[in-house]
Amino acid sequence: MASNNDGADQVILATAGYDHTIRFWQAHTGICQRTVQHQDSQVNCLEITPDRHLLAAAGYQHIRMYDINSNDSTPVINYEGVSKNVTSVGFQEDGKWMFTGGEDCTARIWDLRVRNLHCQKIFQVNAPVTCACLHPNQGELMVGDQSGTVHIWNLRTGHNEQLVPEADASIQCIAVDPDATNMAAINNKGNCYVWRISPGQEDAISQLHPRTKIPAHKKYGLKCKFSPDCTLLATTSADQSVRIWKTTDFTLQTTLSDPMQRWVWDAAFSSDSQYVITASSDQTARLWSLELGEVKREFNGHQKAITALAFSDGVSV
Repeated sequence: MASNNDGADQVILATAGYDHTIRFWQAHTGICQRTVQHQDSQVNCLEITPDRHLLAAAGYQHIRMYDINSNDSTPVINYEGVSKNVTSVGFQEDGKWMFTGGEDCTARIWDLRVRNLHCQKIFQVNAPVTCACLHPNQGELMVGDQSGTVHIWNLRTGHNEQLVPEADASIQCIAVDPDATNMAAINNKGNCYVWRISPGQEDAISQLHPRTKIPAHKKYGLKCKFSPDCTLLATTSADQSVRIWKTTDFTLQTTLSDPMQRWVWDAAFSSDSQYVITASSDQTARLWSLELGEVKREFNGHQKAITALAFSDGVSV
């Protein structure tokens, strides 16, 4: 896990969950540097802005953004005009806008160039939105919902297409690899579907070509994430494990499990694709070496389940 000349401060690791706190960690030591009280709600998801200045935390009926480099725990943006849980948050690559998904059955685009969050576009679906993922082309949002539908929303034209990989199985997470070659979606039955992506012509929507179905876990699937070098796919589950799959043929490379680990709610790769950080119901985040398949560091301090993490080690890939 690389650390630049600026030292370990280049690495941002934040975790949050059901104890109403957000914790910032020294990734290289496991020491908690700062704790921010996040009142009123659990944290469902965390994301770092592309300029690495702000951390977005989404919870029940709100989105808050905190200054990463300040000790002031007051959110610099506090938006409470959303109904129900916000389940997904992310950013356009230049930080011009943010996207969210939520249990109000919408995905939304928010203009970040104005200080008060302004909702620019709304995509309405027929079931609570569980996840959203921005295509690397910055022009399409992949949206998953509880009915088991994957939607591709063209942000320029407003057109959308949809598919249902498996009936009666909620889509829990969608991921697109950095090369925009593969898209993966994991569901609550533990199955992970992978498609090859081919770009649409002009304003046409990207085409998905079924590649494989991975019976990744025997229990509830939670997250799927591609590595920055596009060679690996991580899946997490209620079965207390993370599984790492090779993207050449989607065979299993390794299983990351610990006797104390419970549901693994979130995961993130290091920029060199050599490490994975996980967040678990056992109140612990862990840094894993993929080469060794073992825990290199634990991050302890939360009082309840950790359901979200955000990680950036400051290295452009």
